[in-house]
Amino acid sequence: MILISHRGNLNGTSPFENHPEYIQKALLKGFDVEIDVWCFGDGGYWLGHDKPQYHVEEDYLENPKFWCHAKNIHALDNMIHNKNIHCFWHQEDDVTLTSKGYLWTYPGKELTKNSISVLPDKKPDVEVAGICTDEVIKYKNIYD
Repeated sequence: MILISHRGNLNGTSPFENHPEYIQKALLKGFDVEIDVWCFGDGGYWLGHDKPQYHVEEDYLENPKFWCHAKNIHALDNMIHNKNIHCFWHQEDDVTLTSKGYLWTYPGKELTKNSISVLPDKKPDVEVAGICTDEVIKYKNIYD
């Protein structure tokens, strides 16, 4: 079971979501992390949910524990060419395919063994590849 911290959150949402130091805390606890990535014409990358906030270099995004959610088309277009970046694009699609072949599944939609259940309100009733949640510690305790 892959446990993915949503924007670096461990026990609920935080104003520090997507901040590199906040993300590092989730990584140090052994979790994968979903991060929100923006990119503009110059190729510079930024983290942030509603807007670009924290500048990062491309090699930062190559961390194998990251699930990079492209927040604009330029981010997806640039990241998809780097095979070391695990990325995807979605808004309200039922499901989207990540660059490593996982089914990133919108909350409440049908799940499969290859799905990442996003923001579930409880443990999924079916076997899934992983869970992305703001409360990743809670799910670690469930699956331990």
